[in-house]
Amino acid sequence: MIYRISRDSLLDRFVIWNSYLKKKVHLIACGGTAMTLLGIKDSTKDIDLIVPDAKEYEYLTKSLKAIGYVQTGAHRWKSEDIFVFDIFKGNFVHTTELIEPPLKEGNHILFKEMSFICLGVLNDYDLIISKLFRGTQVDIDDCLALVKYRGAAIDLKNLEGRYRETASYSISENKINRNLDLFLERIKEGIQ
Repeated sequence: MIYRISRDSLLDRFVIWNSYLKKKVHLIACGGTAMTLLGIKDSTKDIDLIVPDAKEYEYLTKSLKAIGYVQTGAHRWKSEDIFVFDIFKGNFVHTTELIEPPLKEGNHILFKEMSFICLGVLNDYDLIISKLFRGTQVDIDDCLALVKYRGAAIDLKNLEGRYRETASYSISENKINRNLDLFLERIKEGIQ
């Protein structure tokens, strides 16, 4: 059985975290988590978050340990239930380093502010970039769904420039640029 996590379940979990925290923590949803919060996807299989501030990251991960979460990988945290969190520090989403800090104005969308959690969603361009860098079919389909959902609000020339600049810092630049080329071809063919 495949477990999926809905938007309501995500928000409920953040309310629980908020009740344990004593300091402000900025969380930026990325990947399928961002798509689920935005209502583009019904659910996500795991929860991807960026904690841009290093001190906030250390505080959050220490707090998660204190309430029973277990670190099972470099970025991966698990609770006793179905929730699996990938929590990235700084400007990283998996191995993709974003060219600008997620907390910089315009690089995230404020989603919900609680007493100690400030929950945002990564901007559309960096969301697409980080998913296309991975290049799985699911990631490409998610990016197409985001472009379809946002329509003309996504400037494809701006996306291409930002993507190629981000790719220029990668040792796999040619490979990940091909992902963008294939994605743009799919858009020209028409988004289904």
